[in-house]
Amino acid sequence: MQITAIHLYAVQFPLKEPFVISYHAYHTMPAVILKMETDEGITGYGEGVPDEHVTGETWESVFYTLKNTLGPALIGQNPLEIEKIHDRMNQAIYAAPTSKAAVDIACFDLTGKKWGMPVYQLIGGRYHEKFPLAYTLSIDSPDAMAEQALKMKKQGYRFLKIKVGTSIEEDVERIKAVRSRVGNDIAIRVDVNQGWKTSTIALKALKQLEEWQIDWVEQPVAADDIDGLAEIRAKTVIPVMIDEGLKGTREMRETIQKRAADKVNIKLMKCGGIYPAVKLAHQAELAGIECQIGSMVESSVGSAAGFHVAFSKKVITSVELTGPLKFSKDIGHLAYDVPFISLPEKPGLGVEVNEETLEELTAFQETIR
Repeated sequence: MQITAIHLYAVQFPLKEPFVISYHAYHTMPAVILKMETDEGITGYGEGVPDEHVTGETWESVFYTLKNTLGPALIGQNPLEIEKIHDRMNQAIYAAPTSKAAVDIACFDLTGKKWGMPVYQLIGGRYHEKFPLAYTLSIDSPDAMAEQALKMKKQGYRFLKIKVGTSIEEDVERIKAVRSRVGNDIAIRVDVNQGWKTSTIALKALKQLEEWQIDWVEQPVAADDIDGLAEIRAKTVIPVMIDEGLKGTREMRETIQKRAADKVNIKLMKCGGIYPAVKLAHQAELAGIECQIGSMVESSVGSAAGFHVAFSKKVITSVELTGPLKFSKDIGHLAYDVPFISLPEKPGLGVEVNEETLEELTAFQETIR
């Protein structure tokens, strides 16, 4: 099999409501959808959702990296040879994990369709039957977040992720308001998105939260401060998760060596796709660290890719792939049975892409042959 064409679509997914985190407020979600064609007539889809605050990639840079660098290097290659595909991409450009993830996901979609099996069967087989979903509360006033949390509890959610990362006084009030409103039978996770900056500030906040039944606190300090994360883990009773600080195997090794986290958040857009994500899960398993598959708020294509990784690995114990639930319009129809997600048995990613909707949401596009 050979790659004969790569079609790129720069899209903006409309959000039902703004998504606010410590460093940005999103009103639409930018993504690059990749459609890969082969000489056997099999087509695969991939997706890249950039975050310039995490990997240094933008919507435009992902598009043009794929158009000018990765796409031309991959025409004529065999998409089934995923190790070679990644090696070729790594030789063509350093880092650029979101761009590489779009290619990787399309290759796995193609491979699954070629052999008539879901992607999870290609990477270890199915381990989990279903996963409970966590609903993410974006930053707002304490009352507004508490009201939204109660609404989600009534809809069946049993896991809430609270976005914080402004001043610790405001953040503590947000967390306490949500806990008071939903009661103690709901699991609460706190995601700071680097907003508390330093271990000193983070420890001050966490001291005030020790009695409020927090599942874990995610990335309280700057991404590169793994030493600070290790200090926090040593001084608080609240479990610590690394997210933005974990991109690839080097950061995973450092996290393990420094005992800096109780749990790691693996995101396909940070590490380069399905194949690197599986490597990170194996690395974490060797160290006895549980994993989560997180989200950059992808569409059905990217979300399905993350779910296939999550469903195939015992060490992955939580997921946060709810992008399609946040969109008012999506290009696929990944099925959610809130508060759970169950994957279909269809070949590849199992996502049927609506080409008309894809064209409608596309701002600009390109084809590489």
